[in-house]
Amino acid sequence: MSKPPSSSGSIAEKKHDIDIIDSASSRTPEGAAEVVHPPSLTPEQEAKLWRKVDWHILPILTIMYLCSFLDRGNIGNAKLQGLTTQLDLTGNKYNIALTMYFIPYCLFECPANMVLKKLRPSRWLPGITVVWGVIMTLMGLVKTYPQLVGVRVCLGVAEAGLFPGVVWYMSIWYPRHMLQFRVGLFYGAATVAGAFSGVLAYGISFMSGTRGLLGWSWIFILEGIVTVVVGGIAFFVLVDFPDTAKFLSEDERAYLIWRKKYDNSTVGEEEQSELRHLKEVFLDWQVWMQILVYMSIVAPLYGISLFLPSIINGFGYGPAISQLLTVPPYICATIVLIVFAVWSDHTKMRSPFILAGLLMCLVGFSINISDATIGAKYFGTFLCVSGSYAAFPGIVTWLGNNMAGQYKRGIGMAFHIGIGNFSGAIASNIYLSRDAPRYVMGHALELMFVGIGLVALPITVLIYKRINARRDAFQNEMVEKGISYSPDELRKMGDRAPDFRYTL
Repeated sequence: MSKPPSSSGSIAEKKHDIDIIDSASSRTPEGAAEVVHPPSLTPEQEAKLWRKVDWHILPILTIMYLCSFLDRGNIGNAKLQGLTTQLDLTGNKYNIALTMYFIPYCLFECPANMVLKKLRPSRWLPGITVVWGVIMTLMGLVKTYPQLVGVRVCLGVAEAGLFPGVVWYMSIWYPRHMLQFRVGLFYGAATVAGAFSGVLAYGISFMSGTRGLLGWSWIFILEGIVTVVVGGIAFFVLVDFPDTAKFLSEDERAYLIWRKKYDNSTVGEEEQSELRHLKEVFLDWQVWMQILVYMSIVAPLYGISLFLPSIINGFGYGPAISQLLTVPPYICATIVLIVFAVWSDHTKMRSPFILAGLLMCLVGFSINISDATIGAKYFGTFLCVSGSYAAFPGIVTWLGNNMAGQYKRGIGMAFHIGIGNFSGAIASNIYLSRDAPRYVMGHALELMFVGIGLVALPITVLIYKRINARRDAFQNEMVEKGISYSPDELRKMGDRAPDFRYTL
C-alpha cells in the first residue's frame, strides 16, 4: 500500500488514469496486448457493434443448446411412445435411467470448463455437440434397460461441457450487466425445446413401426441426427475471442477488449491461472449460498421438464393430446424469460426476478398438489414452467456478475452449476409411476426446494448489502487516510477488492 496525493472523489476516480497506465503491460485472457486507450465510439456505433457481436455468437449457441435440451428431455416424450413398455422399465427403472444422466453431467462440468480454457471454444463446443448427437442417435437403437442406462451415462458426460462452457465464453464477450439478456436468449432455447419436443414427438409418433422401430426410437434417432448436423455447422460458424474475431475491425476489437477488461474495476482483472483460484472458489461463502438458490430453481425446472407429459397425461388426456398440451406452457415461459432478462439487465439487479420465479413456482406446485380442477392444474403448470425457466438465467448470471477474475469466474460458475445440478438427479426420482395421476410426493418435494430458495435468497441479498456497505465505508476511510492499493494488489483481490460491488 502507498500514500496517494490527496484529492476529492472515490478511489476509482482518483486512480483511473494512473491505474490504466500502470496496467498497460498486462494481457487479456486470450493473449492480446492490453488496450490502454480504447477507441471512442458514439452510442449508435456501440449499439451497432453489440448487434454485430450478437448476430455472430447467439444464433449458433442458441441452436446448440436447443439441441442439448431436446436430447436430454425427449425421454419424457419417449415414455409416452412405448419406451417403458418395450424396454420393460418396471418399478423405478425409468427414474434410475434419468438419474444416471445427471451424475456424470454434474461431475464433469467443472473439469470440462478447465479443459475449455486450454482449447479453442470454436473446436471444443462443436466437438462435444457432435459427440452427444451420435450418442443420442444410438439411444434409439437400444434394446435393453442396461443399454439405456449406459447410453444415458455417456450422454451426461458429453453434454456436461456445453452450458458452463457457453456461459463462461459469453462472459468473455459481454460486460456483466449486459450478460443476463444474452444468457436469457441463449437459455430461451431450452423453453423453445420444451415446446418443440411435444410437437416433434407428436409428429414422429406417426413413424411408429417404420423399419420395425417404435415411435420412441425415431424420436431419439431423428433428433440425434439433427444435433450432429448442427455440431458440424458450428465448426465453421463459431468464433473464439474478440482479439481473434475476423468479423470485427481493429477498432472494434480494441474497444471490446478494453470494455470487458475494465468492466468490474478501473484496474482490470487478474488473468493468470493459479491453484489458489480453486481454493478461493471452494472457500467463498457466496458460492455455497448461490448453490442453494440454484438448486431451488433447477429441481422444479428438471422435474417439470422431464415429467410434464406424464403430469398432463394424468389429467386424463391421451398420449397424443398430452404431447400437444405441453407446448403452450413453454411458449408462455419463453415470453416471461425474455421479459425478465431485459428488465433485469435494465435495472442491473438479479434477485427480484429470481424471487418472482420462486413465487410463481410456489403457486403453481401448490395448485397441482391440491384437489383443484383439471383446468386449474393445467394453469398451474404454466406457473411452474414459467417460474423455473424464467428465473434460471438470473441465477447463473448473478454469480458470474459477483466473481471477478476470468479463471475464478470460470471455475466458480462450473462448480456452482455442477453441484447445483445434482438437484436435477433428485428431481428425476420424485415423480414415480405409482404416484400417478396426482404425484403428490413429487409436487411436495418441489415445494420443499422452492422453500429452500425463499430462505436462502433473502439471506444472500442481505449479506451482499452488508458487504457493499462496509466497502463504501472502507473506501471513504481510504480517502481520508490517503491509503491506496497497487493495481496488482487490486487485481489479485478480485471480487474482494474495496472498489468491487456485488450485484443484487
